[in-house]
Amino acid sequence: MSRPPWGTTVPGNRWDLVAAPAPRRTVSVVVPHFEQPEQLARTLRALDAQTVRPDEVLVADDGSAVPPVVPPGVRLLRQEDRGFRAAAARNLAAAAAGGDLLVFIDADTTPEPAFLERLTRLPAHLPELVAVGRRRHARLAGLPADAHLPPPRERHLDEPAWLADAHAGSRDLLDADATSFRFVISAVLACSRWWFEELGGFDATFVGYGGEDWELAHRSWLAGGLVAHVRDAVAWHDGPDAGAAPRTADAGTAEATGVADRVGVPGVAWRGLLRGPADVVVDVPAALSPAALLVAVDALLAALPRARVVLDDAQHRVVGPDPRVLASAEAADLLATARLHVRLHAGVVGDAAAYEALLGAVDGSSATWVVNDGIAEVRDLRLHRRAARWDRPDLVGRGHVEVAGLRRLPDGARLDAHLGQWR
Repeated sequence: MSRPPWGTTVPGNRWDLVAAPAPRRTVSVVVPHFEQPEQLARTLRALDAQTVRPDEVLVADDGSAVPPVVPPGVRLLRQEDRGFRAAAARNLAAAAAGGDLLVFIDADTTPEPAFLERLTRLPAHLPELVAVGRRRHARLAGLPADAHLPPPRERHLDEPAWLADAHAGSRDLLDADATSFRFVISAVLACSRWWFEELGGFDATFVGYGGEDWELAHRSWLAGGLVAHVRDAVAWHDGPDAGAAPRTADAGTAEATGVADRVGVPGVAWRGLLRGPADVVVDVPAALSPAALLVAVDALLAALPRARVVLDDAQHRVVGPDPRVLASAEAADLLATARLHVRLHAGVVGDAAAYEALLGAVDGSSATWVVNDGIAEVRDLRLHRRAARWDRPDLVGRGHVEVAGLRRLPDGARLDAHLGQWR
C-alpha cells in the first residue's frame, strides 16, 4: 500500500487521541438511489443545508426505470438494472468523485444539519479511519422536503437494539476488535478517498441486500485501518430498519454465504469448510525432527482446523498432502490477507482451548506477542501493515502472553504416542 497523502495515525484504534479541530478537506457525497424520488429530493435538500456544505454531491442510480431528477450542481451517474447492486453503484460514483473525503449516505436517509461536519472530523485527521454515523428511524413520508430534523417525536421509530448496544458497549467502537466490522453500515459512512481506493472500494460482486458494508469494514481493519462510531452525526432513515424485515431463508443464506466466503474471522467465517480466506497462518522451525514436525502440525490443525501451515519443501514432503499445508513459496500471498501470523520457535502442542486462548490474547495493544518462554510468537498483521505504511517502527510494540495449555515438545517426541494420546 502507498503512504497516505496527508494526515497522521495513532496507536491501535485510539482515535480519541485526536482533539484538534479538523483540517479543511474537500468532501464528496455519494447517494445511492433506486426508485426513491421523494426520499432523494429530501436528502439532497438536507445536504444543501449542511453546516459544512459538501464540495460535490453524486447520485448513483441503480437502474431506476425513470432517471431521478436532481438539482443543478448535483451529478447523476447511472448503471443498468441487474438486481440490487448498491455496492457497484457506490463504486461508480466514488470513481468519479474528486474530494479528499467520501461520504456515503443512502437516498432514503436524510441527514441532520451538522451530519457532514461531525462525520468527517476524524477522517480529516486520520486517513485510514472509517467513520460510521448514527442512523435513526422515523416516518418521514408526508413531511415537507425542507422539514426541520429531528422529526416530531410521534414519528420516531425504534432503532435496532443490537446495533445501538454494540456501539454503546464498545465506547463507540473505540474498543473495536476483529469482529466489529458487523457494526459498520454503509448508509452513513465516511472515509478518505485515498483509503477507499487503496482498499479497492466495495466488493461489486455483492448482489442483494446486505454484506458489502461488513466486508469493506473487515478489509479496512485487516489493512490496519481504524474505525469509529460518531453518535452525534445523525441521519434519519425513512421507515423501519430494512434488516429487521422478514426475509426468505434463501436470502439470509445467500448473505451469510457471501460474507463467509470473503471474511475469515470466527463468528462469520466457515467453521469447518475450507472456503474463504485464511485467518491464521502458521510456520514452524526447520530444525524439527520428522516426528516432532508431524506431531506439532497435527496438533495445531486439530485445534485450528481452518489455519494454514507454511512449510519448506523438505517439511512438506514429510507432512504429505493436505489442502491446509502449503509451500513456503505461497506464504507471501497468504500473509498479505491473513489477520494473524503464528511463528512456532519449537515443537509445540496444545488443544483447541489453548490455541483459542493464545489467539484471543491478541487485543490490539501490541503488534507482536511472545508466548510463554519464547516457544512461539503471534504477529497482529494489521498493526504491522500500518507501521510499514507510515514507516513508523514505534507502532510495532511487543507484549507477552502466558498460555498454560501450550507446551514444548520433549526431545524424542513420538508420533504413535501423540496419535494414541498416551504420550
